[in-house]
Amino acid sequence: MKNPDIPILDNHMHIDPLGGRGIEAAKDFLRAGGTHVCLVTKPSWSWGIVPHGKADYRTVYDKTISIADEMRKIGLTVFVVLGVHPAEITFFKREAHENACIMMEGIDAAAEYVLDGKAIALKSGRPHYPVDEAIFDLSNQVLSHALTQGADCACSVQIHAESGPCADVVPMAKKVGMDPTKVVKHFAVPTSPLTLSLLARSVDIAACVHEGRFVMMESDYIDENTRPGSVIGPKSVPRFSKRLYDEGVLSEKDLYSIHKVTPEKIYGIEIEL
Repeated sequence: MKNPDIPILDNHMHIDPLGGRGIEAAKDFLRAGGTHVCLVTKPSWSWGIVPHGKADYRTVYDKTISIADEMRKIGLTVFVVLGVHPAEITFFKREAHENACIMMEGIDAAAEYVLDGKAIALKSGRPHYPVDEAIFDLSNQVLSHALTQGADCACSVQIHAESGPCADVVPMAKKVGMDPTKVVKHFAVPTSPLTLSLLARSVDIAACVHEGRFVMMESDYIDENTRPGSVIGPKSVPRFSKRLYDEGVLSEKDLYSIHKVTPEKIYGIEIEL
C-alpha cells in the first residue's frame, strides 16, 4: 500500500492549538499518510469555559470549526463532530441536575450545527469512571436526549462511555427512533453491539472487519502538552493501517471498509481522495 492509494480516516481526534501542538500534530497525521479526520470537540473546560447555556457551547463549537478550517488548509479533509463531554456532569461544581440540563442545551446547540451542515454527528455519552446511581441515571437522560436529537437530525452520535459493550444503548436508541448502527462507540471493545471505533493498536480490528462488522479506526489523540502522545499519537492510524496491510492481516478491501465504506454509511458522508 502506497499512501494515499486509499483514504485513511482517523475517526476520533482532537487538535488543541492552546494546550497542545495544534496544527503541527495534524501535519504529522498528514505526513504519515492520513487523509481524513473526524475532529471531535474538546470539553468546554479545555477552553477555560464554564458553560451556562447554548451561547457558551456555541463558542466551543465555533473554536472547533475554526480548527477544522485550519486543518483543511494543509490538505486534510475534516468532518466535525460536536457535542458535550459526559464528564461535564461532575466536572463543574454545581448540582448534577443543573449540569445535566445545561449539557442538554449544549446538545441542542450542536444539533443546530448539524442541521446547518457545519457538523456531521453529535457527541454524548456517560462518564467512563465510576459514579453513583443518581449521576448515572442523569447521564443516561443526557445521552437519551442526544440520541433523540440524532434521530431528529438524521445524524450519527459518537458516544464516550465506560469500557464495555454498552449494550443497553441499543434499546435506548430504538426507543427514540434512532438506528443503533448510527451510534458509534468511541474507544470501543469488540463485544459492543454498536458501531465500533477501535483504537489503532487493537488486536481485534482484523477479526471484527472479517466478521462483517461496521468498524472504524481512531487515535483518540488528545493533543495536550501535559499528556504528550495520549491516547496514542496522531501518526497512529495511518501507520497501523499500513502495518496491518504490509503484514497481510488486512487487505486493500478491508482498509476500504474501515476508512471509506463504513464511515460513508454511518455518517452519510463522502470519502474521496
